[in-house]
Amino acid sequence: MPGPERLRAGLLLLVADPDPAAVAELAESLADHQVESVLCSDGGEALLQVGSLRPDAVLASVDLPVVGGATLVRVLRRRSNLPVILGVGADDGGAAASALAAGATACVARPYRIHEVLPILRAVRPDAVVEAEPPLECGTLKLDAGALEVWRGSERLHLPPREFRLLHLLMVHAGRVVSRDRIGEIVWGGSEGDLSNTISVHVRRLRYRLGDDLHDPQIIQTVRGLGYRLIPPP
Repeated sequence: MPGPERLRAGLLLLVADPDPAAVAELAESLADHQVESVLCSDGGEALLQVGSLRPDAVLASVDLPVVGGATLVRVLRRRSNLPVILGVGADDGGAAASALAAGATACVARPYRIHEVLPILRAVRPDAVVEAEPPLECGTLKLDAGALEVWRGSERLHLPPREFRLLHLLMVHAGRVVSRDRIGEIVWGGSEGDLSNTISVHVRRLRYRLGDDLHDPQIIQTVRGLGYRLIPPP
């Protein structure tokens, strides 16, 4: 007897990797495209999760413990047509070939890059994965949310996910004050507890990466008692 239908708008991705911390950044980035990720650390657990969660797709590392990635592909392929994407390293060519022969949907490089994973997921469920928005430009700053890239002039900046989301929020509201409460809600998901110091630390780090003056900020200005305002750099 089939289980109850899932009522969800986005795509549910099961990510099986022996180092869940290494894929946490990918999961956070995918969330911006309406992809919900559930992480597990071995192939045996992945098989159990597939049965209970009924994900739309699986992203599995080839070197999974308990049940390896290539074996996982073969087991799942005998049971269903569930798309399985295999994460491979530079020395995993043989295992990748076996997995593809067993019915893997595609192979992607580890460490994972969202611009390689996202098009495959979009092909799985085009209706569920949100298209990337056009790049934002504020003065010499350019932010491409789809490619997860930030540029200041000709220099590409490398931002951790939280700082990327913070900059995105400030650029969307360039020239206007964004309150600390709004930053906490959007960037930290409304986490409980006092985020005041955490927000201050991330703003300072973001200023540093943007080349802003830490003692007299000109790009990310503090509006005392309210929040922050981004002024497009010339």
